Amino acid sequence: MVALPAGSFRRGSTEFYPDEGPVHEATVAPFEIEQHPVTNAQFAAFVAATGYLTVAERPLDPADYPGVATEDLVPGALVFTPTAGPVDLSDWRQWWRWQPGARWSAPHGPGSSIEGREDHPVVQVSFEDAQAYAAWAGRSLPTEVEWEYAARGGLDGARFAWGDEYRPDGELLANHWQGSFPYRNTGAAGWVGTSPVGTFPPNGFGLVDMIGNVWEWTTSFYTPNHAADARSVAEVEAARSALTVEMPACCSPSAGKARSAQHGAAVGSDVSDVDPRAAASAEPGSTIPRKALKGGSHLCAPEYCLRYRPAARSPQAVDTATSHIGFRCVVRPPVPVASTSPTMPASAHDLPG
Repeated sequence: MVALPAGSFRRGSTEFYPDEGPVHEATVAPFEIEQHPVTNAQFAAFVAATGYLTVAERPLDPADYPGVATEDLVPGALVFTPTAGPVDLSDWRQWWRWQPGARWSAPHGPGSSIEGREDHPVVQVSFEDAQAYAAWAGRSLPTEVEWEYAARGGLDGARFAWGDEYRPDGELLANHWQGSFPYRNTGAAGWVGTSPVGTFPPNGFGLVDMIGNVWEWTTSFYTPNHAADARSVAEVEAARSALTVEMPACCSPSAGKARSAQHGAAVGSDVSDVDPRAAASAEPGSTIPRKALKGGSHLCAPEYCLRYRPAARSPQAVDTATSHIGFRCVVRPPVPVASTSPTMPASAHDLPG
């Protein structure tokens, strides 16, 4: 864990995607954050200690897929698959597939494994899975504001975690797509896909992989922009409708949408609407809440998804596990709680009755 002091910083950007603005001052209390994303080895220790089954490993409920044969309702997750050549970048189905049997220990499906990749970030973990690990470790997931503060490494307002220049002195400083998306990836520092944590230099706070490698879960519900963070459901929905710039699916669709594409089931049938922020965060046509992902991943390509930056963000449905989403944890100091009992004199214990 790396201890970060309290501080204020300019959050957001107006240079790239509309959901990153407006730029505004944000303040965080002191907290500690993991130096790197949770690795396969760390998650394996959690599973070994608890017997935990991730969302991608659990049976699918036939009630959610009426008319689908039971033998077709097998657990799985979303896996990126390169195309044979150039394709229409507006259609995520070209490179994402629902893969039965894909899970954290077999991230690309049956026959794949994490052997020899123990120091890579764990992937194929949903928001629920990340929360479960954090609770077991006595930690929490970061808020979006905490995450961006940490990613900036003390560089207030810089485009990247290391400054404004993309490749200072020609050096690649993050694991993101090299080549032509989604069919040709020449590798980042020799790595196609995830890379061992710490392959690229740390930021000013000594944190690695805050940019690239894997997207990371935060606890913050996604909003169409920062101005909508504290608004009502109606105001957030209005802001979302007013967002005229189409946001590319640089992350991935929800698992519900992917399963629906395969099995013909309705999307979003198993979601709570207790929190109005959760309802407002859902994709139009769905009731599945979305959280804000941060950091970009090995799949981010400048011609498609220029999100390997601290201000960048992406919405992701909480039901979803993919081959490029991971997480890291934080620890916050205890918050002092004032006593609600009236002050008693030192001699009170001597009073009768």
